[in-house]
Amino acid sequence: MAYLNGQHLNSFDNPLVEFVSANLINSGSCKTAFEPSKTGNNWELVFNCAAEIRPNQTLEVYKEGVLKLSLNCATEAAKQNAKRFFELSSGYMNSSEKTPLTEDCKLDPWTVLAKMKVQTEKELKLVPNLNLTIIRLPIVYGNGDKRYLMPRVVIAGIYKHLNEPMKLLWNEKLILNTVHVDDVVMAMWALSESGKSLGETYNIVDDSNTTQGKLSNIFEELFSIKIDYWGIVLSNLTKLNMKDTVSDINDKHMGPWAEICQKDDIGNTPLTPYMDEELLYHKHVNLSNAKLKDFGYKLTVPNLTADLIKDVIMDYCKQNLFPRSLMM
Repeated sequence: MAYLNGQHLNSFDNPLVEFVSANLINSGSCKTAFEPSKTGNNWELVFNCAAEIRPNQTLEVYKEGVLKLSLNCATEAAKQNAKRFFELSSGYMNSSEKTPLTEDCKLDPWTVLAKMKVQTEKELKLVPNLNLTIIRLPIVYGNGDKRYLMPRVVIAGIYKHLNEPMKLLWNEKLILNTVHVDDVVMAMWALSESGKSLGETYNIVDDSNTTQGKLSNIFEELFSIKIDYWGIVLSNLTKLNMKDTVSDINDKHMGPWAEICQKDDIGNTPLTPYMDEELLYHKHVNLSNAKLKDFGYKLTVPNLTADLIKDVIMDYCKQNLFPRSLMM
C-alpha cells in the first residue's frame, strides 16, 4: 500500500469503497476479509490481483504468496457463491518468436513465478462451485508500475547519467509484449459483465507487438541516449555463466542509481534498476489478443508510446520517487 499517488489515495475516500487490510496467506485472515460488507451483501465479483511478484524468490515463498493465497481467496469466494472469480496469471507461459501464443498453447513457463501460476491455474479449476476466469498478462505498464517496465526505464535513465551508450543482450527482435494497466482493469470489468467468459482464459495484451527494439527507440527518445546490442552469438556466451553476468550488470547500475537519487534528494524509492536473471533470458513474451477481441473488447490504449512512458515517469517525479534531473 506504500507509494500510492494522489489519484490512487483519493479512491479510498470514495464512499463506495470499503477498505480492509488482511494477510490473505492466512486462511483465518482471508475469511475475515471476505466477510459480508456493511450492507450485509455477499461478494458478487472477486478480482484477485494479489500475489507475490518479486523476482528471484524461493519456491516456498511463491507457494505461499501465489498458490496458497489464491486458493484461500477462491475458497472463500466459492463459499459465498460469488458470481465470478477472476485470477490474474502470467503471460510467460511459453516462448514463441514467429507466432503469437493463444490461450490454449503448450505450457512451458521459464520463470519460477510463471511455473507457480501454472500450478495455481490448475488447482483453481478444482475448487468446487468456483466461477473462474483466468487472465494472462504480459509486461504491464502505467501509473503504479514498479517491477514490470520501470526497471528498464530506470536503467535507461542511468545511462543518461553515465553519458555512455547502453548495450543490451540479444537483439532488437526480442519480443516483449505490453499492455497498459487501464486496459487490464477495463477488460476484466467487461469480461465480468458477460457469461461468455465463464470458465475461459484470456490474454490481455495490446496491439504494439512491442519488441526490445521498440522499447530502445522510446528510451533513446526520452533520455537522449544511444542503445546497441551484443547480438545473439555473443549473448549466448553469457549462458555459460549467466549468474555472474547478471551480477555484473546489476553492480554496474546500482551504484550510479544511488548517486542520482542522492543528487536529487530522494531519500527512499521503490524504483530500482535491479534485473533478475530470468528476465534476461532469450525468451519471447508474444501473446495473441484475438480471443479478447472476438469477445468484443476494444483496447483503449492499443499502442505503447514514449508519451505514455513519460506520463508514468512524471507521476513518480511528482512524488519525488524518480530523479527529475534525468528528464531535463
